[in-house]
Amino acid sequence: MNPSSVPPRSIKSFLKPKAIQPTVFWRLAEDIPKPLNTGLVITSIALPILLWWLVTTFGNINPQFLPSPGQVLNAFGRLWSTRELLKDTVASLWRVGVGFLFAAALSIPVGVLMGSFPSIRALLEPLFGLIRYMPAPAFIPLLILYLGIGEEPKITLIFIGVFFFNSLMVMDTVKFVPKDLIEATYMLGGNRWEALTQVILPHVLPGILDACRINLAAAWQLVIVSELIAATEGLGRRISVAGRFLRTDEIFVGLIVIGVIGLAFDLLFQYLLRVTCKWSSQKREG
Repeated sequence: MNPSSVPPRSIKSFLKPKAIQPTVFWRLAEDIPKPLNTGLVITSIALPILLWWLVTTFGNINPQFLPSPGQVLNAFGRLWSTRELLKDTVASLWRVGVGFLFAAALSIPVGVLMGSFPSIRALLEPLFGLIRYMPAPAFIPLLILYLGIGEEPKITLIFIGVFFFNSLMVMDTVKFVPKDLIEATYMLGGNRWEALTQVILPHVLPGILDACRINLAAAWQLVIVSELIAATEGLGRRISVAGRFLRTDEIFVGLIVIGVIGLAFDLLFQYLLRVTCKWSSQKREG
C-alpha cells in the first residue's frame, strides 16, 4: 500500500482525550449488578454496627450515654421475656395502623379529585395548604379537650399528620397525568368516569403508593408524640419512661424496633409497587 495514498490525520485527532467509562459503582441512572447491590445493602447495616461496637468497646464511654450492642441486646431479651416489649409494639402498631388507614382511605380519593378537577382543587388546596404548615403536635391540647385522654386523641393526631400531606401529594401526582391520555380516551368514546377510573387511576397508582410509603414514616414519628398523652403502653411511652430513668439501652431497643418495623413496611410497599404496577417498573427499565 502506497503511504502517500493514506489521508493525513489532523493533530487534534491525536490530542483528543478518550472518554473515560464510569465504573460500575458510579453508574448514573443505571442498575448495578445484583451481587454489588447485595453487598452494599449488607454494608449499610453492618458498618454502623461495627463502628458502634468499636466505639463502645475501646472508647471508654459511659454506658448511660452510649450502651454497647451487647447491652442493647440484653435489654431487648429482658423486655421480650417479660412481654412488655410485645405489648408496647402491638399497641403502637394498632395506633399507627388505624390512624394511617383512616387517613389513606380518605386522602387518596380526595387527592385524586383535587388533581382531576380544578374546581375542587381551588376549593380545598388553600385550606389544606394552610393546615399542612400547622405542626400536628400543636393540636394535642385541643384533642385532649375534645376527645379526652383515651385512644381517640392518639389516633386522631396520626390522622391529622398524614391526611393533609397525603392528599396534597396524591393531588400533585394526578396533576401531571398527560392530557393526551385523557383526550385519547374521549376520542375513543370514553366518558369522564372511564377516564378517571381506567386512565387516571392506573397511571397514578405508583405515585399513590409512593406517597403512602413516605407518609407512613410520618405516622411512626407521630406515634411517639401521641403516646405521651396518658398512654400506659406503647413504644413511644417505653422510650419516654426509659429516658426519665436513664435506661439508655431500653431507648435504643425502642428506636431499633420502630426502625425495623418501618423498614418492613417500606419493603412491603415496594413489593406492592412491583406486583401491582409491573408496567411502571418495565417502563423505568426501558
